[in-house]
Amino acid sequence: MVAVPKREVVLHVNGVERVVLIRPADVLLDVLRAQLGLTGAKPGCENGDCGACTVLLGGEPYKSCIMLAIEGVGQSITTVEGLRDAPVQRAFASCYAFQCGYCTPGFIMNVHALVQRGIPFDECEVVQWLESNICRCTSYEEIEKAVQSLSPPR
Repeated sequence: MVAVPKREVVLHVNGVERVVLIRPADVLLDVLRAQLGLTGAKPGCENGDCGACTVLLGGEPYKSCIMLAIEGVGQSITTVEGLRDAPVQRAFASCYAFQCGYCTPGFIMNVHALVQRGIPFDECEVVQWLESNICRCTSYEEIEKAVQSLSPPR
């Protein structure tokens, strides 16, 4: 079996250019965690179903467990570490919208993208946006309350 050589690329993560060594098959989640020490995005299902690994690319949520790292080249990547006390983080804390916390960074990234649109949203939209993330240990009531508290006025 022939080893595939690694290639040096630059990823723009949380406002900083970072040089990483990747193989063509390396997924973004693994590169963020192992090479950059950004462990906020979590490995959950590792097939794109649970959303624990959600990051933003150009402001849009993506599941980093099913995205090749090379796809992040030339993109602005934001992880939960890059939010630094964003309103969505404060809303989750004040509404107790977490239990064990494992899935929370993925939810926060997804909701942050919704809020950044700057468009008012209703309860149905909140439910739709939350469908891409799974929490196994709490109800969604507190999460929905936190998200609804962030909707811009109509």
